[in-house]
Amino acid sequence: MGGHFTMFGMVRPCAHSLGETLRTRWMSHMCGLCLALRGDHGQFARIATNYDGIVISVLTEAQTPRARQRLRRAGPCALRGMRTARVSDGAGARLAGAVSLALAAVKVRDHVADGDGMLARRPVAAAAGRVAHGWTEAAHRSAAGLGFDTGVLLAAAERQPGIEALAGP
Repeated sequence: MGGHFTMFGMVRPCAHSLGETLRTRWMSHMCGLCLALRGDHGQFARIATNYDGIVISVLTEAQTPRARQRLRRAGPCALRGMRTARVSDGAGARLAGAVSLALAAVKVRDHVADGDGMLARRPVAAAAGRVAHGWTEAAHRSAAGLGFDTGVLLAAAERQPGIEALAGP
């Protein structure tokens, strides 16, 4: 079967082979993404934190001159054992947040379309659809402020149901 396929959610850190320095940097990007989501889109948006988004933050930082790379001190977090940390802060974390939010909206819409679990109930599906719409709009505004067009991501997501239909039941 020909065509272009996109798969999300496949990146996972390999903690047993990362040294302490790389593990600390990876966590810096994860925490930076989570905090960028909260700062730009509110507390609930933090649920969109994902490993794929971290890669965007890492790659953006890798292309940023060292003098413009930013870290900031983050307060205690339960996921860090209530320890503070120096976390990525800046355009990379914000871009990762916008992309993560856009992809989370796509995922919610996909689950609504499939009628998965509680989303088979119309009132729940309607509420989830409103959340997805709000996230799509917020991600678009945030990404546009950084010079990125989320339309590319959303166009790929719109092709997904057709690709799934080709695969059959």
